Amino acid sequence: MPPHLPKSMGRLALLLAGLSMFGPFSIDAIFPAFPAMGVSLGADKLAMQQTISAYLVAYALMSLVHGPLSDAIGRRKVILGGLLVFIAASVGCALANDLATMLVFRALQGLSAGVGLIVGRAVIRDLLHGDDAQRLMSQVSMIFGIAPAIAPVIGGWILGWGEWHDIFWFLVGFAVLLFAATWAWLPETHPAENRSPPVPRRMLRDYVLIFANRRFQRLAAAGALNFAALFLYIASAPAFVLDLLKLDERSFAWFFGPMIGGMMLGAFTSGRVAGRMPHVVQVNIGFACCGLAALGNVAYGLLVEVPTVPWAVLPVALCAFGVAMVFPVLTLAVLDMYPRQRGSASSLQAFTSLALNAAVAGLLSPLVSGSMLTLAVAAAVFTTAAWLVWRLERYRIKRLPAGQCEPGMPDPAEHV
Repeated sequence: MPPHLPKSMGRLALLLAGLSMFGPFSIDAIFPAFPAMGVSLGADKLAMQQTISAYLVAYALMSLVHGPLSDAIGRRKVILGGLLVFIAASVGCALANDLATMLVFRALQGLSAGVGLIVGRAVIRDLLHGDDAQRLMSQVSMIFGIAPAIAPVIGGWILGWGEWHDIFWFLVGFAVLLFAATWAWLPETHPAENRSPPVPRRMLRDYVLIFANRRFQRLAAAGALNFAALFLYIASAPAFVLDLLKLDERSFAWFFGPMIGGMMLGAFTSGRVAGRMPHVVQVNIGFACCGLAALGNVAYGLLVEVPTVPWAVLPVALCAFGVAMVFPVLTLAVLDMYPRQRGSASSLQAFTSLALNAAVAGLLSPLVSGSMLTLAVAAAVFTTAAWLVWRLERYRIKRLPAGQCEPGMPDPAEHV
C-alpha cells in the first residue's frame, strides 16, 4: 500500500533539503577556522585535513547501515535517531581541546550526518514516481545546494564574532531545529507491510547482489567520479581560497558562491526539463558542461601564474551546473532498479561516492592543492573517467531490446 502524500510537498522539500544540509555544514562551516583550530589543537595543515578524512570515512561506512536500517524499521525512526547522535557528536567537537578528541567526535559526526541525505532519497522515491520524483529530487537539490555556499560564510562570521568552538555550537542548534521539524512534519513513508526484516545475513546478501549488478556499478561509478571532480575543489577549499587566491577567512563566498549558484541553477533546470527532455539528453548536456569546465580549469592553470577571482571560480560553477544535471537521473535510475530495497540501494550508491570522496580529501587533495594547474588536471581526470563510464552504460543500453533504453529503467538481463 503506497503512503499518502503529505499535505504540503513544498514543506517536505524544505525539510528534506535541511536534513541533507547538516552533512555539508559539518564539512564546510569549519573551513575558515582551520588555522585557528590548528593552533589550538597543536595540529599542522596535513593533520587538520584528517578532520575531514575521519568524518568522511565514518560517513561512508555508516552509509551502508542507514538505508537497510530504514528498510527494516522505517525512515522516520532512523532519521530522528541519527539527528540525536549528531547533536551529541557536535557537542563533543565543541568541547574538544586536542586533536585526538576532535577526530573521535568528528568520526561520530560522520556516523550520523549521512542519515538525512541517504534516507531522504528513499523517502522521495517512496512518495513519488518518474518525473514527479525527479522534480522533487531537483527541488531538494536546489535548496540543499545553498549549504556549501553559506556554511563557510557563516563559519567565517562566527569566527569573527567568537572562536572556533562556537561553530560547533551552531551545528548543535541547527540539528536541534531539524529534530523538532522532523518530529512535527515528516510522516512515515515506508509502511510496516513493505519492510524487510533486519537480518544481518540478508542485508549482506542484498548488498552483494546489488553491488555485483554491473548496471549498478556503471551508474554508481559515473555519478561518483563526476562528483569527485567537484568535491576535489570543495575538499581543497582552504588551500584554494587562502593560499592560491590569497583571500582571508571571510572570503570563502568568492569560491562557494559561484559554485553553489551553478549547482542550484542546474538543479532548477533539471526540475524544469523533467518530462520534457529524454533522460539521456539531460545527462549528456550535464557531462558536456563538466567537460567544458575541466578544459577551462586546465587552460586557466596553464595561462595564469597567480589565479584571481572571479575567473578562477567560473569553471567550477559550470562543473557544478553539470553535476546537478546528471545527479537526479543517475540516482533515480539506481533506486528504480530496486523498488523493495531502495534504502539499501541508496546506501550502497552513497557509499561508493563517499569512499571515493574520503580518498580525495585525505590523500589526493593535499598532493594536488598546491597549484591551480595540478588541481585542475586531477579534476579533469575524474570528469573524463565519469564520461567514459557513462558512454559504456549507453553502449550497453543500446544493445538491449527496444523499449528498455532509458537509463531509469531496469535492465532485465542484470536485474537482481
